[in-house]
Amino acid sequence: MYLLENVLTSSTEGGLHAREQRIEQAVSRHLPSATMGKVLATSGPVFKKILMSYTYVAIWIFLSFTVIVFNKYILDRKMYNWPFPISLTMIHMGFCSSLAFLLVRVFKFVEPIGMTREIYMSSVVPIGALYSLSLWLSNSAYIYLSVSFIQMLKALMPVAVYSTGVMFKKETFKSQTMANMIGISVGVGIAAYGEAKFNGWGVMLQLGAVAFEATRLVLIQILLTSKGISLNPITSLYYIAPCCFLFLSIPWCLVEYPKLMATSSFHYDFVVFGTNSACAFALNLAVFLLVGKTSALTMNVAGVVKDWLLIAFSWSVIMDRVTKLNLVGYGVAFLGVCYYNHAKLQGLKSKEVQKKTGETDEEIGLMEQKMDRDDENLALGRKTDAQA
Repeated sequence: MYLLENVLTSSTEGGLHAREQRIEQAVSRHLPSATMGKVLATSGPVFKKILMSYTYVAIWIFLSFTVIVFNKYILDRKMYNWPFPISLTMIHMGFCSSLAFLLVRVFKFVEPIGMTREIYMSSVVPIGALYSLSLWLSNSAYIYLSVSFIQMLKALMPVAVYSTGVMFKKETFKSQTMANMIGISVGVGIAAYGEAKFNGWGVMLQLGAVAFEATRLVLIQILLTSKGISLNPITSLYYIAPCCFLFLSIPWCLVEYPKLMATSSFHYDFVVFGTNSACAFALNLAVFLLVGKTSALTMNVAGVVKDWLLIAFSWSVIMDRVTKLNLVGYGVAFLGVCYYNHAKLQGLKSKEVQKKTGETDEEIGLMEQKMDRDDENLALGRKTDAQA
C-alpha cells in the first residue's frame, strides 16, 4: 500500500511538473505563432480591403468632380445658361430610376429585396426626402456662388455629420471633438469673410444642403445596419430615386414649370443632358457604394481631397477669384477636418486592437482547458494501471 501511494504521488508530481512545462512551452510557441498566423492570414484580406477602399474613393472623387463642374456649366448664366436646378435634378432622378428599374425588373441583374410598406415609409421615404432637398439646394447654390467658395463651405460637413450623429445617438459627445468642430466653423467663417463675390442667399442654400446631406448620411448608416436591410447600389437607386423624383415634382410644379413654359427658346439637348444624367447615375452608384462599403467618415475624408482639387480647378480653369483670406480660412478648416478624421481613425484602431486581444486571451483559455482535460485523463489512466 505504501509503495502504491508513492507511485501515485510521484506520478501526480511528475504530471504537474510536466503540465507546467507544457503550458510554458505551448504559450511561448502558440501565442507568437498564433499572432504571426493571424497577421499573415489577415494581411492579404486587409490589403485587399484597403485597396478596394482607395478604389471606391478615387472613383467617387472623379465622378463627383465631373458632375459638379458639369452642373455648374449647365446652371451658370454665363455658361450654358439654364438656371433650373429642380428640373436638372429631376432629370437626373428620372434617368436613374429608369436605369435602375431596367436592371432590377427587366434584365434581372440584381434581385429586389423584400421591402415592406412600413419599412419603405419609415426608412426609404425620409432618406429620399432629404436627398431631394440636398440636391435641390446644392444645385441652386451654383447659380449664385463660385465653385471654389462652395467647396470651402462644404468643409462644414464633418461638423454637421458629427452633430447629427450625436442627435441620433450614433456618435458620443466629447468636449474636445466639439471644440474641434468650432475651430472648423471659425475657419469657414474666415473664408466666407474673405470671399470676393459673397452672396447671402447662395450661402444659405449651400448651408441648408450641408445640413440635409449630413442627416441623410447618418440615416443611410441606420438604414443599412440597425434596420437589417442590405441595399446594393442598384437597389438603392431602385427604391430611393423614384421617391426623390416625386418629392421634387412638388416644388417643380410651383416654381420652375411656369418659367419653363414661358421660355420658348429652350430646346432639350440630348447630348448635354444625356451625358450629364449618365454621370449623375454613376455618381449615385459611387455614393451608395462608398458609404455602404466604408463609412460616412471615409466619404468626408475623400471630400477634403476633392474640394482642394475643385478649388484649384476653379481658380486655374474657370478663373474664379480666390483671395488669400479664402485660403487662410479654408486652411484652418482643413487642419480641423484632418485632426477630426485622425482622431476617428485612432479610435477605430483602438477598438480593433482590443478585439484582437480578447480573441487571443480566449484562445489561451481554451488551450489551458484542453490541457487540464488531458492531464485528468492521463492521471486517471495511470491510477487505473496502478490499481490493476
